[in-house]
Amino acid sequence: MVKSVAVIGAGLALAGAALAQETAPTYGQCGGNGWTGPTTCPANWRCVYSNAWYSQCLPGSPASTTVAPTTTYTSGGGTTIIAPPLPGSTATQPAGAVPTLVPGWNFIRAVTAPNFHKYLQSETPGSVSDAVLGEANTAAQFQITNGQLIQSVSPGGSVLYAVVEPRSSSSVTRLKVSWSKTPDTLGTFKFSGDTVEWSSSTISRPQSNAWLICADSAGNKDVYINLGAYGYQTPSGCNDHTIHGFTGTTPD
Repeated sequence: MVKSVAVIGAGLALAGAALAQETAPTYGQCGGNGWTGPTTCPANWRCVYSNAWYSQCLPGSPASTTVAPTTTYTSGGGTTIIAPPLPGSTATQPAGAVPTLVPGWNFIRAVTAPNFHKYLQSETPGSVSDAVLGEANTAAQFQITNGQLIQSVSPGGSVLYAVVEPRSSSSVTRLKVSWSKTPDTLGTFKFSGDTVEWSSSTISRPQSNAWLICADSAGNKDVYINLGAYGYQTPSGCNDHTIHGFTGTTPD
């Protein structure tokens, strides 16, 4: 009889352990790309999205914040990207509205005059077009993944890649940046702190964080890689800038 009670007790303990494993601990991981552990948080705790790889149980009502949905994209080069769909197209927002940043993504902006707090985006919002700096209400959202600068596009959560035009000759001092459905093959983007840099094994430049913003005939602020010295011999109609990631809730 004692043996039977012990067996039953052991069975109940195992069942309790199995049930416990279905709930993540407080402040523990509850989601993310490749996560196979529990995805439910304790009572009065919620699973909060941090980035594509990590969500965490934090205090609060589960109804107030949920794990952001993700969409997986595989590029032509085999690179897998996890992108949260954005909550509506920037092209169709009410007048004056500004986008809300999705956790794990960044706004990118200039921080000096004459383009202070102008934000990186597509010339035609959310589309394959030139890379430009524009207003806060059309600010796009970005990640840098595997050397690619990626723009999240609504609706549907698809992505665009920043691509740099090839250098036609050694006399060319700037390279135009645009958005494409296929990845860039010329160089590599990265964040250094919050500063966006670009480098290429085939192109030498004195400063990897040097950009030019040049007005086109329609007044758009086109984005270029600056191959020359920052602040020296700036092409006519252009301004020298660095551009920076910003993770505030909304652009300001």
